[in-house]
Amino acid sequence: MDPYNVIRRSVITEKSLRLRNDPRGKTRNPINGYTFEVHPDATKPMIKEAVEKIFNVRVARVNTSAARGKERRVRRVLGRTKDWKKAVVFLAEGNNIELY
Repeated sequence: MDPYNVIRRSVITEKSLRLRNDPRGKTRNPINGYTFEVHPDATKPMIKEAVEKIFNVRVARVNTSAARGKERRVRRVLGRTKDWKKAVVFLAEGNNIELY
């Protein structure tokens, strides 16, 4: 699979921005965690290879989770947002991605 099809977009939320630093706030050392929306069929090795190829960095580890879509209503019609897969990529020490 093409690396640009594996990585769909970066997820920028308050929680994902906190992964750049220690979540407990006790140290100033970055832990280099970046969150991406990925293809639902992508595996951890595929995600690792895609990030290393696209951003030219070294990946230490990858955590993934499947996010289920939420029910939404527009007037009287019930619908659902799409299911998606999230990957948190932790970079090796000394590597950095300039996304935001």
